[in-house]
Amino acid sequence: MDIQRSILIVALAIVSYMMVLQWNQDYGQAALPTQTAAVSGTVPGLPDTTASAKTANGDDIPTAAPAADSGSISVAPVAVSNQLIRVKTDVLELAIDPRGGDVVELRLPQYPRRQDHPDVPFQLFDNGSERTYLAQSGLIGSNAPDKSSGRALWSSEQQSYELAEGQDELQVDLRLSEDGINYIKRFTLKRGLNPQCSAKEQQLKKPGCIDPASYQMTVSYLIDNQSDKAWSGNMFAQLKRDNSGDPSSTTATGTATYLGGALWTADEPYKKVSMKDIDKQGFKETVQGGWVAWLQHYFVTAWIPAKDSTNQVQTRKDSQGNYIVGFTGSAVQVAAGAQGEISAILYAGPKLQGHLKTLSPGLELTVDYGILWFLAQPIFWLLEHIHSILGNWGWSIIVLTIIIKLIFFPLSAASYKSMARMRAVAPKLAVLKEQHGDDRQKMSQAMMELYKKEKINPLGGCLPILVQMPVFLALYWTLLESVEMRQAPWMFWITDLAIKDPFFILPIIMGATMFIQQQLNPTPPDPMQAKVLKMMPIIFTFFFLWFPAGLVLYWVVNNVLSIAQQWYITRKIEAAARAADA
Repeated sequence: MDIQRSILIVALAIVSYMMVLQWNQDYGQAALPTQTAAVSGTVPGLPDTTASAKTANGDDIPTAAPAADSGSISVAPVAVSNQLIRVKTDVLELAIDPRGGDVVELRLPQYPRRQDHPDVPFQLFDNGSERTYLAQSGLIGSNAPDKSSGRALWSSEQQSYELAEGQDELQVDLRLSEDGINYIKRFTLKRGLNPQCSAKEQQLKKPGCIDPASYQMTVSYLIDNQSDKAWSGNMFAQLKRDNSGDPSSTTATGTATYLGGALWTADEPYKKVSMKDIDKQGFKETVQGGWVAWLQHYFVTAWIPAKDSTNQVQTRKDSQGNYIVGFTGSAVQVAAGAQGEISAILYAGPKLQGHLKTLSPGLELTVDYGILWFLAQPIFWLLEHIHSILGNWGWSIIVLTIIIKLIFFPLSAASYKSMARMRAVAPKLAVLKEQHGDDRQKMSQAMMELYKKEKINPLGGCLPILVQMPVFLALYWTLLESVEMRQAPWMFWITDLAIKDPFFILPIIMGATMFIQQQLNPTPPDPMQAKVLKMMPIIFTFFFLWFPAGLVLYWVVNNVLSIAQQWYITRKIEAAARAADA
């Protein structure tokens, strides 16, 4: 009967494993984006009519001081075409809508949507059928081109621009003339890939192979006032998004990363403004310099005005329910016959802490490690330095885990010594249980006397572990939030440390190590508690199936090191106990 039961259990485990693998194959992969043309029936290259309606009106344009006089100037520029203006560099692919000059599409060729489809880049900005997410900017004021009644219509000499071979900078000019004033809206983009790096090094994002500054663009307004009166206007820049989900999230563990707005204030260098916050009440404050951003897993978009400028940062919702976080600069005066310029930086790309910190103070905090950021940041610093030596994030995680384990070696040793002593007196506890039966009060008194006699602290096994928990949680968020883990390979079947193990081998190994470690711990005197603890390896194995492989790798290595340390300490103490009894 025991053999038959064992065979049934093994067979059931194999069948369950195969079913989970098949489920993962059918439903575990993120869907690739659909083509707008296929969904809406529009011609490729033309903006979706529904999407264009979202930006054609001016209900999402902030008001300036003084308020715009919508009846004084008509907006009737001549454009070459209503088609989107396509711009391509080696790290960015974007589309600009002539109506307003907004960035309505942006893709990241160096960050594929899925590793098995490297030709499909991840898309940040989108104004089609999947979501509304775009970067808007313009000029508002009494005689500025953007009005509450409608956005300015810009013209361009070309319908597409591409960074040429050997060219380090790409400049895209949109033009507009009205009432004797000539405007140029200029987008300046930089080359990102280092030609001295191989394609493989660029793919692995080896330090120095991709310039982080290439994920930003300078948006400038050049104002040539050829009229006979002074011009006055304010630049605004904002990020608009609907409430759709995060397409870059890879976790199914119930621990979702933050999706929402953030901004800088003098009192808070990193102030979150979630969708729920905007639903309740809009935010408005005047700051010096600063930034506004929209966050999602691994990626961030941000508008950064000049550091010495005075800006009003604000959040609100438009009439279509889209969430807006942006800033409006102070009024700029351009005298008759003079020229003026206003500019800001738009960053759209991965959360690279080192570069974000150079862009604006506090922007690096958009790599959101939660309340334990003060521990997570030095952990990432150490992990990054280890990676600079090893060149592989998987091995870097293993080495980091070993270093952390060594740092906490004395605390772990104290915990395991306490558990080993508890294990050594387990037979004596069993005798006490037989003596006192169901009398819990006498049983508790006898246990405390035994612990006092054997010099055992019942909490000695728990307290050292509790001290280490903040560090372990900080490491968890470090591995979860760092874009460097995204699509980073380790070895063999683990080709992406940021997603779950495709064959669930690491979670199974993790469960096995939990079971082995459990055998080294003392058996709880309460039978019900003992049964619950026996189920924990199974529960945690199932829970870890959908954890990113990098996190599971950390737990596996940590468990293996803990088993080795605990086995050595337990063996040493039990040998000393046997020698004392002899």
